[in-house]
Amino acid sequence: MSAAWPNATLVHLPVHASWLNQVEIYFSILQRKAIAGADFPDLDALAERIMAFQERYNATADPFDWRYTRRDLNDYLHRLAAHEPAFAA
Repeated sequence: MSAAWPNATLVHLPVHASWLNQVEIYFSILQRKAIAGADFPDLDALAERIMAFQERYNATADPFDWRYTRRDLNDYLHRLAAHEPAFAA
């Protein structure tokens, strides 16, 4: 990757806490609360609705206090492993 895109930086994010998951949650809320079932006459009306929703959402949203630690993940993985069948070599 570095050879093809020298100015790009590869960042490994934990699957269970990816920032992308948070973005997907926001867009899901936006779709359900502001867009679904509405009929917009043009893109400007849609953009206006989205921006109004964003202002309202930001005014009432609270930061998420993430408490899932590496120890929590390791405990969970150990519990999962305990239920996996043993493979014969």
